[in-house]
Amino acid sequence: MLYLAEVKIQKGGVFGGNKGQLKLLACQRSEQSWTAVPGEEVIDADEASKFENGMLVLVDLNANKQVQRPPQEAARQLVTILQNFSRLQDKFKTQEEEIEQWKQSLTYQSQELNRREMELQTQEEEIGQMQGEFERLEALRQEIDGAREQANRLQEELEQKRQELETSWQQLNGERERLDEHLQQNSGKSLGDEQSRYIQELVENLSGAIPPTAAVREQLNRGFEMLSLSQSVLDQHWQNLESFRGQAQNIQSEVDRHLSEFNDRQRDCNSVLSSVEQARVALKVQENTLRLKEDYAQALGLRLQNQEELHRTVYQLVDTSDKVSISPKVDGEALERMALDELQGLVQQLQQALEKDIPFVNDQQDELRSSRETIDELQVKLGRVSDYERRSVEEELADEQDRYEMLNKTVEGQLRIIRERKEILAQHEAVLSRRLGKPMSSSSDSQLDFGPILNTIEAQRQQMAEELQSLEREIEQMRQSIQQAQGMIDHQAGDMARQQAELRQLEETLVARRTAAAQMWGKVGLYEEMLQPVQERLKEVRSSLEGAAGNLNQVQETGDYQLQLIAQLRQFIQGWMGEGS
Repeated sequence: MLYLAEVKIQKGGVFGGNKGQLKLLACQRSEQSWTAVPGEEVIDADEASKFENGMLVLVDLNANKQVQRPPQEAARQLVTILQNFSRLQDKFKTQEEEIEQWKQSLTYQSQELNRREMELQTQEEEIGQMQGEFERLEALRQEIDGAREQANRLQEELEQKRQELETSWQQLNGERERLDEHLQQNSGKSLGDEQSRYIQELVENLSGAIPPTAAVREQLNRGFEMLSLSQSVLDQHWQNLESFRGQAQNIQSEVDRHLSEFNDRQRDCNSVLSSVEQARVALKVQENTLRLKEDYAQALGLRLQNQEELHRTVYQLVDTSDKVSISPKVDGEALERMALDELQGLVQQLQQALEKDIPFVNDQQDELRSSRETIDELQVKLGRVSDYERRSVEEELADEQDRYEMLNKTVEGQLRIIRERKEILAQHEAVLSRRLGKPMSSSSDSQLDFGPILNTIEAQRQQMAEELQSLEREIEQMRQSIQQAQGMIDHQAGDMARQQAELRQLEETLVARRTAAAQMWGKVGLYEEMLQPVQERLKEVRSSLEGAAGNLNQVQETGDYQLQLIAQLRQFIQGWMGEGS
């Protein structure tokens, strides 16, 4: 099991060496989980004596707390652990933000559900109120139907009274005609007691035959009172209807306003959506262009590598033979005209500079060989380390390989410079030997000059390198432009998401207000549908009662007229009977 420990070095005595100990700090439970070791647990470990006191190391212990593998410095592993911990923190932060967004969404949904529940409760209360109103309207309709039935009954009673009155009137006329005939027949005669009593009974019967109208009028008045009360209740319902109509119109106006705002928001959202789609298409084109340029840059990089390899191959070919020259030709005529002492001094300076540079290049070659050996050792070590240590070894190997590549290029350049300086020195020495009269070697004249070839290759390589650098700058600019465009698109997409959320909320509000408007208009229509027939029935009842009142007045007038005639008749009979006696 892997432990994180602190090195404790105890100094030995005069004859003893240092004693190494490890203070266990934490134990690895899983790849990303560590547990602190409780208390002060210290174990002896001779392998820890090679580390400095207080240094943090990673040590692999068995179940008996015995060291299985030598401890290793924990600095790099701790950095990796901290980096992983930082990434986990970022991941947890992202998850917390997502959880917070979910909480906000759930809160919004809960608020929306509460609002819907309150709306349903309000609608239930309104439905209960409407049901109560409908029950009262139904009761009023029943009262009006009762009043209409009573008015019809009164109408029938009045019609019966009128018929009785007409019958009485006919009887009265008939008795009056018989009385006239009797008077004409008995003109100049006096009436007997029996005849007088008969006439008086006849007059009394005529008086009793006139139907009374007081009770009918009282019922008619009660009908009018009930009709007025029903009309006042119905007028209250008509006022409620107008209030509902006003509320429905206000809600409809609000719906129209929300609808106009919704259409404007929808057009804006569609415009933003179209802009985002166009930006995404343009971004896709830029990304495709970037990939093409990256492919071309990769191909150009391969060509540049091939060119460098060709340059290296040619140079290696030059190194294999003394018959090949790569240095530029010196100006032999200038050297011939130069003073001999000055030429000897120049040759001596070139020799001293060459002798000064050679040890430095040799040191670099030694360092290059050492780097190569280190790479070989790390490659061998990579096959033996555990999975936990592999990452650090791979990173160390990558760093060493990069260092080797840079050093190798530096050594190649230095060797090329040394060779060129040797050839230049050889050309100067050849001129100096010829002027001193010494025999000259013919090898320099028979050398092949590869300098122009290498110069051409180097010029092409330089041109490719410049083109590659320019292309890489262009690619980097395109990447930044794409990143900015992506950021702008993300920002616009965020705005669009926000607008869409607001649009959905506005649409829900619009649907709710439309529903409320439809319910209110339905209430208005239902009230109109119920109130209008009741109003018409009430008008019919009023018309019937007014007709009954008119008939009652006629009956009253006729009865009064009959009573007046009967009174005159009674006076006449009494006067006539007085004269006869």
